[in-house]
Amino acid sequence: MSMIKKISHVAVVVSDIDAALEFWRDALGLKLSYAEDLPEQDAEVAFLQLGDSEIELFRPTVDDNGAARFLAENKSGMHHIALEVDDLDAMIERLQSEGVHLINHESVAAARGRRAVFVHPSSASSVLVELYEAAGK
Repeated sequence: MSMIKKISHVAVVVSDIDAALEFWRDALGLKLSYAEDLPEQDAEVAFLQLGDSEIELFRPTVDDNGAARFLAENKSGMHHIALEVDDLDAMIERLQSEGVHLINHESVAAARGRRAVFVHPSSASSVLVELYEAAGK
């Protein structure tokens, strides 16, 4: 059975990553550990280290995806929580057998070569949940 290993990150949708870094990096002193353009998700991301977890700054690069709609409605804010799992395919199968509403039933490419699937907020107490598996699994 697939197991959840840890909270990987909490994602915050922003309209400007550089402006957001002024708070998260400069004011709070968190270290920028990684940044990447994600054309597969129409986004740009930056990760800030916080112990064994991270804060992800997520900026949509198009106007017509879920994150862009979230940004338009909320200006910015917490978007999702990401949980690392040891076997994503087994977790997808498990969730589907439990009737959990997944946004994508097949994994998508995520930052750092990871694979991910998203659980619809309707199945997770109104929280968007990303389940991901580390690269090279």
